[in-house]
Amino acid sequence: MLKAVLGTKVGMTQLFDENRRVVPVTAISTGSWFVTQVKKGSSDGYSAVQVGLPRERYRSLEFSPEWLKNKKKFFLFVREVSIASLNEQDYQVGRAVSLADIAISVGDLVDVQGTSIGRGFAGGIKRHGFAGGPASHGSCFHRIPGAVGHRRTHGEVDKGKRLPGHLGAEHVTVRNLKVVKVDVELGVIFVCGAVPGKSGFLVTVSKRG
Repeated sequence: MLKAVLGTKVGMTQLFDENRRVVPVTAISTGSWFVTQVKKGSSDGYSAVQVGLPRERYRSLEFSPEWLKNKKKFFLFVREVSIASLNEQDYQVGRAVSLADIAISVGDLVDVQGTSIGRGFAGGIKRHGFAGGPASHGSCFHRIPGAVGHRRTHGEVDKGKRLPGHLGAEHVTVRNLKVVKVDVELGVIFVCGAVPGKSGFLVTVSKRG
């Protein structure tokens, strides 16, 4: 049994629960993944399954061993997933990976890991939520960080000082998201709430417990 399932973020939508209340959900596609390599404890020192997501133009084709000779050409993502107990008969190279390998059902709590959207270089107000100075004329202090070396020898800056810099593009984990709907045929999971990243970004869904 796999400890996590890989997928791509499709986008956000809304569903209705049993009480006819609107629930904001994020759709995560987990289909079209294939086993590309099996890691064994005897040879590699740990047990894991390497899976690959074919590029869009190859997803309608059947898996071919030729794809393994040039993974960058045929696969969009290639990642490893830890496995509790390895059974080589269950995980052979070329086998399709489905939601049944992690047994996610409606009502389960999952953790979703992904990469947040990159915002480029940002100032202190946008990056850290600083209030800034007065917006009136003549204040000379609108959106600048202000003094950063207060009462330090030679104006040294404290380690960890919140300053302008690169915003986003960080590894983020959102915990305890409830699974609202599971479409096994399409291989899509609907989780309540938002997950990091843009549409098409790679995410990892881990079942809690």
